[in-house]
Amino acid sequence: MNSRRKFIKQSAVVSIGFAGLAQYLTHCSFAKNETMTAANQWLELPEGFEAKIISQWGEKMSDGFFVPSRADGMAAFDLDGKVVLIRNHENSPNPIEFGPFGKDLELFDLLHKEQFYDHGFGKNPSLGGTTTVVFDEEKQEVEKQFLSLIGTNRNCAGGPTPWNTWITCEEDTTPQGEENEQSHGYNFEIPVSGTGLIVPKPIKAMGRFNHEAVAVDPSTGIVYQTEDQHDSLIYRYLPHVPGELHEGGVLQALVIKDQLSFDTRNIEQQALAVGQSLAVEWMTLDNVESPADDLRHRGFEAGAAVFDRGEGMWYGNEEVYFACTNGGKNRSGQVFKYKPSPFEGTDREAEQPGVLTLFAEPNDTEILKFCDNLTVSPWGDVILVEDVADAYIRGIKPDGEIYNIGRNVGSKSELTGVCFSPSGKTLFVNVQEEGLTMAITGPWDQLRDKA
Repeated sequence: MNSRRKFIKQSAVVSIGFAGLAQYLTHCSFAKNETMTAANQWLELPEGFEAKIISQWGEKMSDGFFVPSRADGMAAFDLDGKVVLIRNHENSPNPIEFGPFGKDLELFDLLHKEQFYDHGFGKNPSLGGTTTVVFDEEKQEVEKQFLSLIGTNRNCAGGPTPWNTWITCEEDTTPQGEENEQSHGYNFEIPVSGTGLIVPKPIKAMGRFNHEAVAVDPSTGIVYQTEDQHDSLIYRYLPHVPGELHEGGVLQALVIKDQLSFDTRNIEQQALAVGQSLAVEWMTLDNVESPADDLRHRGFEAGAAVFDRGEGMWYGNEEVYFACTNGGKNRSGQVFKYKPSPFEGTDREAEQPGVLTLFAEPNDTEILKFCDNLTVSPWGDVILVEDVADAYIRGIKPDGEIYNIGRNVGSKSELTGVCFSPSGKTLFVNVQEEGLTMAITGPWDQLRDKA
């Protein structure tokens, strides 16, 4: 009962507002609908919403392997009328039981070495990667699920592309060594139409660093990237051939125009107000495979802006939204948005530069705490989840007002992988530590209208 009252209280207030706004706006999303129900043992949701577990760690998949643990970033695609959900797994070589091969690696020898990115010399295989889930949305049932990438480390987030692939990102820079056959810290591309494991090929020109997420502008094919470090950069990748990322490209870092090495984190001082917009330039980086894992240091010293743990990123409303999990005065999270230049990535970009805006920074953990994966809803709001126990699913309206959609009440785990089906009828989310993937359905139009 106490948790229910707390949820209602938090849901009925809250807005970040914009620069100069002296008080919080009243939020009425759940003030008019105070009946919150336990959709299952894991989630509380508004009245009329349901959550169904569609996949969980340890289940046997269609290919005979086990569903891996630590499900993280995801995206949902349409393929011949079915929803294809591609799901990351934030696993490392250990614990062994988190991977797809069983607690004693009993299924390990069913794959050939060349099917792994890092086979670990047969003794220390990397157990991160992706699974693909084919989902019948009408029946709300999984038709099949299978491994689509194996042998990577700590696949955190990523992002969908307009050409129907998923880019999965390694948040790990373990170098090649005695236990690892490959260096880590790269992005990999997974086709939606795949039926099994891809040949793992890192996209090295996109840089080697602690990758978190990507977002692709469909009008240009430019790929924007976040980095999960307390002194991270925001990157963009200009592919030589849009849609063909393996064909090479140019990696650049975001620079605030006329303010070199600008600190967006607002920790020592409020350098950037909520709602404030700054013109942006982009600086080309060299030695992007960065054997010393110093790409962000070299970039900052040369003038790139610094961010605190860039995590979730998504393209929507003709803008790129991204979360910085530990930004802000009390280090509880910021959300930014970037409006690309109409001449983005061309020689004319300086005529009308892209614009970076601090979209949200409440500095109040009752409103928002440690924002992580995010997406853009069919009605244009940013929907995000939190990287903390007692995690919420929250929405942010275009005017900056925040509201709550759901709450994790059954686990100390973070929530991850939030994304909508192409129809907008189903919201998918993971309870990471328990290895659960859920499908949430309900009257989204009512929630949208009340939010």
